[in-house]
Amino acid sequence: MKNNRILIKLSGESLMGAGNYGISIDTVNNIAANLKKLLLKKTQICVVIGGGNIFRGLEASSQGMDRANADYMGMLATVLNGLALQNALEKIEVQTRVMSAFPIQSICETYIRRRAIRHMEKNRIVICTAGTGNPYFSTDTSAALRAAELDCGVIYKATQVDGIYDKDPKKFKNAKKYSKLTFKKYINENLKVMDTSAIAISRDNKIPIKLFSIQEKNCFVQMFMNKLSHSEIS
Repeated sequence: MKNNRILIKLSGESLMGAGNYGISIDTVNNIAANLKKLLLKKTQICVVIGGGNIFRGLEASSQGMDRANADYMGMLATVLNGLALQNALEKIEVQTRVMSAFPIQSICETYIRRRAIRHMEKNRIVICTAGTGNPYFSTDTSAALRAAELDCGVIYKATQVDGIYDKDPKKFKNAKKYSKLTFKKYINENLKVMDTSAIAISRDNKIPIKLFSIQEKNCFVQMFMNKLSHSEIS
């Protein structure tokens, strides 16, 4: 793996815990503890975080809101999540920097590629927020873009299930799990776990994507040691 540098994609929903909305402090604290364990494996970590637990741009757009404005609101929601995760990490003595794709100097740094790399080299966890800074792009696309820019060797996408299935495993007992997929097969199968632009960026830069359940104990370290059930796109 390049520089042992890992990009972790967290959905906003992963911060909700058992709730249906907002941020569960206990859940965020647990994610922070797991990230610290991974950092102690001499890795460099960048986290890209979503905002769906607070606001969904696509959903608001479908109800009549201007799409660009809705997406900007969604980007601001990711900053709130990033600050919550930073707080949890710093309480357990992990140096962290929140970086936003657009300027919010009062509360976090503006994303600059070389500065992000330098932070990781200094053993700080970098949390990238505000997506790409542009409407019409998902945080999955932002994750793939940041992974390519920052020369990450792999993308870890933590989800609510243990990989990619041909249909919802929570609804269908006969759902088939894909243990490994090529980028081409993923696109041809029209799977919806990540959007096509994120897959294309990862494919073009030869960055494998590993999808696993965030519900598993010590999931990040277990994934790093290849001891966790998952699906891989490569």
